[in-house]
Amino acid sequence: MDYSSQYSSESSSIFAALGLGFFIFYFAIMVLMIASMWKVFVKAGKPGWAAIIPIYNTYVMIEIVGKPSIWLLWCLLPCVNFVFLIWLTNLISKSFGKDEGFTVGMILLPFIFWPILGFGSAKYLGPSAAEAQQGRFGGNFNNPNDPFNQPPANQF
Repeated sequence: MDYSSQYSSESSSIFAALGLGFFIFYFAIMVLMIASMWKVFVKAGKPGWAAIIPIYNTYVMIEIVGKPSIWLLWCLLPCVNFVFLIWLTNLISKSFGKDEGFTVGMILLPFIFWPILGFGSAKYLGPSAAEAQQGRFGGNFNNPNDPFNQPPANQF
C-alpha cells in the first residue's frame, strides 16, 4: 500500500498546535499564580520577589503565619509535607480573615482563590499563630485547670 506523507504532516501539525496552546495556557496560569502570590506577600509586608524563589517562598509563608522556622523542614519532608502545606494554606487564609471554605478553594482551585486573596480587598490581619496560641481554634493548650496539663503527682 502507498501511504502518503500528507497525513502524517497534518496530524503532527495538529499535535504541535495543541502542544503550543497547552504551553501558552500553562504559562499564563503560572504568571497569574506568581503575580497573585507576589501581591499576597506585599500585603503581608514581605518582599514580593520572594514568590519566585521556590523554597524561600515557603519560608516567607511560614513567617507570614507566624510559625517557627522548623516548619520549613516539615514542609519539605515527603508524606508529611501534604499535611503541613494544607495547614499552612489554612493559616494563610486565616491571616487574611478568611475561613476554612476559602482554604478549600485555595487548595482545589488555586488559580482562582490566590488571585482573589492577592488582588481582592482582603487585608492582612496578622499571624494566625497568635489565634492558635490564644485558643481560638484548636483548643487552649495553656489552661492550668486542664487535668491533662498538670504535672504528675509525686509517687514516692
